Amino acid sequence: MSNFQAAESLPGDLTARLADADAEVRRIAVMELPYSDEDDILPMLLTALADKDALVRAEAAKAVEGFEEPEAVSALLGLLHDPAEETRRAAADTLSELKDDRNGDLLLQAVGDNDPFVLAAVFRALRPLRVPGSLAPALSGLDHPSPQVRREATGVLGYLKHAGSLGPLTRVAMNDPDTEVRRIAVGALGFATDVEVLPALTHALDDSSWQVREEAAGTLGKLKLTGAVDHLIAAMGDRYWQVRVRAARSLGRLKAVAALEVLSAALTHEISNLRKEAVIALGEVGDPRAIPALETALKDPDPDVRKLTQLALKQIQSANPAR
Repeated sequence: MSNFQAAESLPGDLTARLADADAEVRRIAVMELPYSDEDDILPMLLTALADKDALVRAEAAKAVEGFEEPEAVSALLGLLHDPAEETRRAAADTLSELKDDRNGDLLLQAVGDNDPFVLAAVFRALRPLRVPGSLAPALSGLDHPSPQVRREATGVLGYLKHAGSLGPLTRVAMNDPDTEVRRIAVGALGFATDVEVLPALTHALDDSSWQVREEAAGTLGKLKLTGAVDHLIAAMGDRYWQVRVRAARSLGRLKAVAALEVLSAALTHEISNLRKEAVIALGEVGDPRAIPALETALKDPDPDVRKLTQLALKQIQSANPAR
């Protein structure tokens, strides 16, 4: 029997069940509450957020998603200190779904919290809101001893896209001891408008983590930094095919004629995703010298590769009508 079926079988109206002595009855009633015909359910949810049972509190933290009134946000912030991990995590997840940037002031009041979990959750909630006031706290968060806090602070800066954070993000991308922090920082550098981030991104192509190298290859293509072509060509020899896929995609975006050889060689790689990206990249480069290799790819065992090869050949022919 599902939880909702169980709820339907419970006696009494919803209000009574929310006050039932049995915590499981209350929990299921909380689950049902957002789908009920009750006129004003927020007060009921706020009461459930303070329930003596941790599972009821956790369910209420999930159910309050979509309610962005200050009292709901304040209650969720309070639950970040809850003794039960499930409740804390449910509150953090719901806060991360906030859409109204007017809640930024409430969130910013919590950025001085000493609990790393709370601080990381607040940064996570601030990130999509792009609250200008979160810039300074996020910059400070880059030096926090907790990797989770640094990850979320880095994410905030990536969303804010403030030029003043490029230097700190560059430092983090090159030096942070946490792999995920470096990866997020590398991706965050994608809002740069000039070549000042090129050294950091090419440095990241040699990172010990393939996830960081993959992110760097993608960011270089996004920024269309022509100075990265040789580095991306070298990345086509990375031992991880995921990195090669991103490098191929970026070389295509850069229309890197110098990459014809490595892209053509990738057409025979055992991973079809890489063959697809190489085909697409060759079409974007548009050099007729790729035609023989692409004609061979018309016999590829993967139908998607064959279809993309036909499109790539048409691209090259359109770019070179005299041929």
